[in-house]
Amino acid sequence: MLKRLSFTALALFAASAPAFAHLDPVEHGSFAAGFSHPFFGLDHILAMVTVGLWAALLGGRSILLVPTAFVGTMVLGFAVALAGLGLPFVEPVIAASVVVIGLLALVALQVPTTVGMAMVGFFAFFHGYAHGGELGDAGALSFCAGFAAATAILHAAGVGVGMTMGRLAGGPVGRGLTRAAGALAALGGLWIAVGG
Repeated sequence: MLKRLSFTALALFAASAPAFAHLDPVEHGSFAAGFSHPFFGLDHILAMVTVGLWAALLGGRSILLVPTAFVGTMVLGFAVALAGLGLPFVEPVIAASVVVIGLLALVALQVPTTVGMAMVGFFAFFHGYAHGGELGDAGALSFCAGFAAATAILHAAGVGVGMTMGRLAGGPVGRGLTRAAGALAALGGLWIAVGG
């Protein structure tokens, strides 16, 4: 199990690459550029996977609704950016999202589903806004569809990891491993915030 977790962590780390590695929408298409975009930033990967981890810890309807709220609100933030409306503190809030959502998973904070949806939705709005600012030459709708699909996949990966750890390790041990993954994400967020 430890080997599998180490491999997963290594794969996620390897998936993050410098911004210049983003696909060119002219060459690869706008959907492909949008789909690849979240996989090229450690902040995006950590935040989105950790949303899934926390949703798995919340259980019940939250497993589906919390990640769905993130994707929906992220699309709204994207639309606001395209409309040219200003939004302050975008990058600091994105960095904070990794730390905060990681801490939510670490402490396995139990809240009603609607509260969890609102909490991740706040951060999702800023993530979406940042995507809107990074559109470049891509077509807006297909780029948006691409990054929304990739985000949903990263959420599903987090949910899957959380639920799998719970089943394999069983009970409190599995929850403890999921919470430890949240702690690692929060540490990653701190590293990003201080300019790692």
